[in-house]
Amino acid sequence: MSVIQVAGMSFSLDSMSDLTNTEQRILRKLYDSPDTFSFTSLNQLRFELRLREQIMNSAVMMNDSNMRFARFEDTRANPQVWQVTPIGGIQLKPDISPSAGIQDFYNNSSMYAFECAGAIVIIYYYAILQLIGEELFDELYPDLYIYSWHADPDLPIYTTHTTYFIPGDVVYFENPEFHPDSSQWRGENAVVLFDDLYFGHGVGIKTAQDMISTLNRSRIPEAEISAYLKDLVARPSFRYLANVSDNVRISSSKKWPHVLITHNKTSIDYERYCWLIELYNPDE
Repeated sequence: MSVIQVAGMSFSLDSMSDLTNTEQRILRKLYDSPDTFSFTSLNQLRFELRLREQIMNSAVMMNDSNMRFARFEDTRANPQVWQVTPIGGIQLKPDISPSAGIQDFYNNSSMYAFECAGAIVIIYYYAILQLIGEELFDELYPDLYIYSWHADPDLPIYTTHTTYFIPGDVVYFENPEFHPDSSQWRGENAVVLFDDLYFGHGVGIKTAQDMISTLNRSRIPEAEISAYLKDLVARPSFRYLANVSDNVRISSSKKWPHVLITHNKTSIDYERYCWLIELYNPDE
């Protein structure tokens, strides 16, 4: 059983009684985790529960939409809202508000196609927007560019190694012997839902075993190594986002954007993306 601490004090499940059913189920998963979670306040814990719920909702909505999977060279977007760059990135047009841009993925979903790492970033942005509202979202994220795991500095993402997954986490199904003619099947970034279900863009909502079976169909001939679920989890910094949602950075329009690393490798996990950043830009 995990240790949940709030303001340095041990936490009991009956300390929060005003939660939705989904939030209660997420809290139970946190409580049953072998890891330790620390929060400065009950509001910070509540923010994480709500954002995790919104991440799950955004993933299910993407699954139910007409957004399609595409390799970078086949990226599509609504040309009235976004510009597709030569490398397959999706750049928000200057006369469009960030909140309107993110909502357009869902409102005009048939106009969009992108790969699965970018799908996770879109899910994160949409989930945050649902939680903090348009005005604050537009202040935080004035210049949106979707490409692989590239994200705004005010959307910090980190990884941890664990085999215990909490709803709203993002995991990775690795396919070590993927066929070189189908490099998009090198793996699948997937949002953890309830009941051993995962959403992966281009694959849909499946159990872990069904995800693995789908990837195994795109291996090299006579492959001997099965696809598998890695002990790797990507998460947004819930604490950072909770803090910044209470006190938005006044200097957000002047912040230094993260360096964009172009790699043309679809469907990579966040850990590998960070490795590419260190490889090509060690000072970042």
